[in-house]
Amino acid sequence: MTAGTSGHGGETHVSPVRLARIRQSRAWIRWWLYAVCLLILAMVVVGGATRLTESGLSITEWKPIHGAIPPLSEAEWEEELEKYRQIPEYQLLNKGMSLEEFKFIFWWEWGHRLLGRFIGLAFFVPMVAFWAAGRIELWLKPRLLVALALGGLQGFVGWWMVASGLVDRVDVSQYRLAVHLTLALIIFAYLFRIARRLAPLPETDPFEQDRLEGIGKLVLGLVFVQIFLGGLVAGLNAGLTFNTWPLMDGQFVPKGLLVMEPVWANFFENVMTVQFQHRVTAYGLMIAGFVLAFGTFRVSQRKELRRAGGHIAGFILLQAVLGILTLIWQVPLSVALLHQGFAVIVLAAAVDYQAVLKGAYPIRA
Repeated sequence: MTAGTSGHGGETHVSPVRLARIRQSRAWIRWWLYAVCLLILAMVVVGGATRLTESGLSITEWKPIHGAIPPLSEAEWEEELEKYRQIPEYQLLNKGMSLEEFKFIFWWEWGHRLLGRFIGLAFFVPMVAFWAAGRIELWLKPRLLVALALGGLQGFVGWWMVASGLVDRVDVSQYRLAVHLTLALIIFAYLFRIARRLAPLPETDPFEQDRLEGIGKLVLGLVFVQIFLGGLVAGLNAGLTFNTWPLMDGQFVPKGLLVMEPVWANFFENVMTVQFQHRVTAYGLMIAGFVLAFGTFRVSQRKELRRAGGHIAGFILLQAVLGILTLIWQVPLSVALLHQGFAVIVLAAAVDYQAVLKGAYPIRA
């Protein structure tokens, strides 16, 4: 049965000894999940660098275990380069690439895959240890298994994305890239939400939830939409076109947004439309973020919730500035990676708001 309903985890009817153990276990698990989330943030940045340096197709095979070992001899390097020479990206864009040039793009992709393997271990090994020690509460076990399954799915989606660029294309499918990026951040949000609600959050207020939960969910939903659209922008290199702001091609609403047939294809394949919808969604997200912050300060006196609302508005504004700079400076690597990485921070702020609003998971007897 539920042991209570207080904002500090519902600890009313739990014995002091058990309560102390649960609190300690939650603290350990929480910091472990924070660490995994930090690794996912690093993965997003490294993945962005892999895309921007056009390195993602340098490894043409999926070897989940053996692939962790890079080429160790000149002959092995030549073998990897020969495999790369068979795909369209080399034949149409990089023909004549030297071995040293190939090594540069190879190391980015290899590092990206190695970090993915490390994240898998960083999640799986502590989970097994906590589970064996009896530190994971019964209700939490299936949630962690879902996270493990999502991580395995992400590895498959990553290869599914790479495979799209090995036969008939010179780059990966923007659809698959957007799915790969979005799934990574779904996993981040899922783990971060669990971690935040394992914290000893202050007592919640049903009135605040009634007034603010809807706009909070809207902001969170818009963040995910914008992340998916950002994946399309990256997949089509749309950020390298129409590098002016606030006008686009000399107009706020440019001509040519719906020139492709069927019409729906414009929203995924028309470079102009993909960039335009990313801009417009940013405006909508900014408005929603400021409405949320204003509503929070109006409805709530809790400093924790006010701080969470202020973070959302401030982070969205900063992210918009980074996006504009990335665009008008024509996607410099450092600024573009900062923009992509900071999207994770914006997402974390949106998830944190929901966690503070709903409070900690109740402790069960």
